[in-house]
Amino acid sequence: MSLGMIALVGIDGSGKTTQAHRVADELAAAGVRAAYRRNAGGRHWFGRVAGWFGRSDAEQLLGRRGMLFVESVLRWLAILRTLLRRAFTGGTVVMDRYAFCQYASLRARGAKPAAERRARLAYRFFPAPDITFFLDVSPQVAHDRIEARGYDSETMEYLESARAAYLGLPEAASFVVINADGTPDEVSAAIHAELRRRSAVEPAQPAPRSVRGMILAGGPLVAALAVAGYQLAEAL
Repeated sequence: MSLGMIALVGIDGSGKTTQAHRVADELAAAGVRAAYRRNAGGRHWFGRVAGWFGRSDAEQLLGRRGMLFVESVLRWLAILRTLLRRAFTGGTVVMDRYAFCQYASLRARGAKPAAERRARLAYRFFPAPDITFFLDVSPQVAHDRIEARGYDSETMEYLESARAAYLGLPEAASFVVINADGTPDEVSAAIHAELRRRSAVEPAQPAPRSVRGMILAGGPLVAALAVAGYQLAEAL
């Protein structure tokens, strides 16, 4: 396995977290130095906090624009933490979500184009993953899975908008699309088939230069942000 960074993206209920854990665990079992990394935006955690104050969800607590801003910042910090770890330790990181998820979230939740432009400006220092899997699940299947897990909910309208947002991203042409309507084993088999193909033809990737540049250019600031990102990501 020569790929340094693998990202799994997709709408809620597509199985990103399940598959990211599986990929990392199965690679590690095969002798690859691989680690799972979660790049969450805190929406679920703030949803629980909202319940303490009698609000139905995170957006009722912080407002739509406020939640999108907080989500963008938390995901930026989480990705920074992951990239800094890899810059020092190497190996393969399996990313549960990436910057693309924030761009899709902004589009699906009706943010103005300027909000996405600002997010892209903030995320521009982060390198693209070596491979990005888009777990393409039908909104109805995703809705059924969300309802079955029982701790949150999404409307069909939002799930349909989110899927369209992912497919409409300029980066979508580079995604490896995986049919995620199947069982976890079927989805995992499709992912590993593509990983085997890629690892056979692509050279090993060094730690991203842009991350090294960030460290050298702003060591104290980056260190402080990394610590904050670590604490927030672990808490949320």
